[in-house]
Amino acid sequence: MNKTIKIYIAVLVFIFVLILVLDKGNPKPIDWTPTYSVNDKIPFGLYVFDNEAKKLFKNQNIERITTQTPYEFLSSKVNESYINDEENQDENQYLNTYVKTYLIKGTFLNISEEENIDSQSAKEIFEFVSKGNNAFLSMKTFPKLLVDSLKLELKTDFLPTKNVSIWMANKKLSKLKYQFNTGEGYFFSKIDTLNTTVLGYQESANNKKSINFIKIPFHDGYFYLHTQPVAFTNYNLLKANHFKYAENVMSYLPKNDVFFYTKYEEDSISGSPLRYILSQPALKWAWYLSLIGILIFVLFNVKRKQRIVPIIKPLPNLTVDFTKTIGNLYYQEGDHTNIIDKKIIYFLEKIRTEYLIDTNNLDDNLIKKLHHKTGKDSKDIEDLVFLINEHRKSYHGNLEEDLIRINLAIEKILN
Repeated sequence: MNKTIKIYIAVLVFIFVLILVLDKGNPKPIDWTPTYSVNDKIPFGLYVFDNEAKKLFKNQNIERITTQTPYEFLSSKVNESYINDEENQDENQYLNTYVKTYLIKGTFLNISEEENIDSQSAKEIFEFVSKGNNAFLSMKTFPKLLVDSLKLELKTDFLPTKNVSIWMANKKLSKLKYQFNTGEGYFFSKIDTLNTTVLGYQESANNKKSINFIKIPFHDGYFYLHTQPVAFTNYNLLKANHFKYAENVMSYLPKNDVFFYTKYEEDSISGSPLRYILSQPALKWAWYLSLIGILIFVLFNVKRKQRIVPIIKPLPNLTVDFTKTIGNLYYQEGDHTNIIDKKIIYFLEKIRTEYLIDTNNLDDNLIKKLHHKTGKDSKDIEDLVFLINEHRKSYHGNLEEDLIRINLAIEKILN
C-alpha cells in the first residue's frame, strides 16, 4: 500500500469519526412520511389504529388483507351458481340465471394517503357492496370508477397553516370540533343529494364549510367515504381527545365483520438490502462517505501511471568468455606454441577480412600494403612479420617470452 492510499484512508476515517462525534447526542429526526402502514410507529403510520382496532370494533371479527388485492380476496369468498328460470320457459329449454353470492358478510375497510385500489378491485368492491355489505374508504382521492359511478366530485383547499377543523354532522353524536394538521383539505364539492347522507364536515383557515364524510347507498349495501385519513394516524389518535373523533366515525359502521385491507401499506416497505442502513443516520452517512471516497480515489487515479521500467541486463558475450576460458586452459597447461599459432591465425584472418590483403607470403610487399592501410609504423609491422616467420621456421627459444613478444607486436598493429 503506497503513501497516497494511506492518506486517502486516513482522511476518510477522520471525516467519519468527526461526523459521529457531531451527530452524537442529536435527537433522531422525526419521519413525517405519510406511509399509513400498520407497522409504522411514525406520526403518519397506522400502528396505534391497528392495535386499538379491537376496541373500535367491539365484539366484531377483524380480518386483515395483507397478501392479496381486494379483488383476489373478495373473489375467493364467492359462491357461484345457476338457477333455472321456469317463468321464461322456451318450449323444453330452461334459461339459467347466474347467481353470485358471498360467503362472507361485513365491511371492507381501507385507510390510505391516496387511492390504492386497482380498477378490477374497485369493480369487485361494488359487487360486494351491492350484495348487502359495506365499504369504508378513508383517503384523499378515490378510484375514478367509484367517483364517476357515485356521481361525486372532489376538490382541495389551499391551507396556509395546514390546519383544518373537523366535526360530525350529527350533533347528538358529538358537538366537538377537532383541529387536525392534515396538509391538504380535500372535500366533496359535488354529491348526489337525493341519495347521499352527509355525516361530517370540515372547515379550513378561510372559514369555508365543506363536506368530508358521506354515506351512499348502493343496491343493498352502503359506501362510507371519508376524505381525512390523517384522523386515524398515530399522531392524531394520541393527541388530546382526537381518538374520540375516530370512534364517532367508526360508530356508523354496522356491527359485523371487518375486512381491513393493509396490503398497500405492507408493500410500501422497501425491499432494498440497504433499507436498514439508509434508515439509520450514522450508517447512512458512512455509506455515502464510502461511495464518495471511492469516487475521489478513482478520479485521482484516473491518470495513467508509468509502470516501473525493469532493468534488463545485457546478454553476456559468451564467445569472449569461451575464448578466455580456452586461453586460460592453454596457458595453465604450458602449451605456448599452440597459443602462439592461434594468435598468428587470428591476426592473419583479421588482415584478410578487414584490409583485403593476401597473407600467403609474409614479405616486404605485405609490409608496405599493411602500412598504407593501417597507418601503423612500418618498423612495428616489419618486427611482427619477422617474429611470425621466425616462429614458423621452428626456431623456438623461450616460448613464454616469444608468446609475450608476438602478442605485444600484434596488439600494436591491431590497436
